[in-house]
Amino acid sequence: MILDQFSLKGKVAIVTGSNTGLGQGVSRAFVEAGAKVVGVSRRPSTETEEMLGKDNFYNVIADLSSTDVIPGVIQKSIEHYGRIDILVNNAGIIKRQDSIEFSEENWDSVINVNLKTVFFLTQAVAQQFLKQGTGGKIINIASMLSYQGGIRVPSYTASKSAIRGITMTLANEWAKYGINVNGIAPGYMATNNTQALRQDEERSADILARIPAGRWGTPADLEGAAVFLASAASDYVNGFTIAVDGGWLGR
Repeated sequence: MILDQFSLKGKVAIVTGSNTGLGQGVSRAFVEAGAKVVGVSRRPSTETEEMLGKDNFYNVIADLSSTDVIPGVIQKSIEHYGRIDILVNNAGIIKRQDSIEFSEENWDSVINVNLKTVFFLTQAVAQQFLKQGTGGKIINIASMLSYQGGIRVPSYTASKSAIRGITMTLANEWAKYGINVNGIAPGYMATNNTQALRQDEERSADILARIPAGRWGTPADLEGAAVFLASAASDYVNGFTIAVDGGWLGR
């Protein structure tokens, strides 16, 4: 049956940024599809754990601004659930400042979390996939700014453009091992990262006017695409970034 191809029963997923927003929504969808989730977050994912239950969700506290935490994330995941089958690189930060004045600190902090750690965590997970010999699924959370320039967010735009690029690069190299690397580019979602935009009445109205669906997205809107890319249903999908944007890019 085709619906069986979307099952994640018996799979173990690492989801970064699991304490809120998109990461919490993806974690919930994975558990509902049958997976166990290792949620990686800088602060305790208490709400997510209560929502999903300790049998289904294991929280690893780690500051992803440094690659030093990566071996511990891998080790704790293996110790707790015995394997890794899926990685969702969702954690990210954004800094807003006019480009003419944009600081080196704002540049480095965003690039470290959104790109450097993403690459090296992905590399570490792929190495674990090779040890297991059963392939795996990697999903990188990109952005509308993987396609567009944005305003006052140069480091975020650089990081998300690069995420789309390395998604293709890694797919080129790892598809032969049964490792699928794909991305999801959320549109304007009602999350912490967009709170300032949503509170700016003029800017929010401008954004909504361009979204054919006529509303901000929610974490639930991302769940179907995430389950698809994490499941056997997407075994022949490699290196592509799916836009879940209410039609924004098509406008």
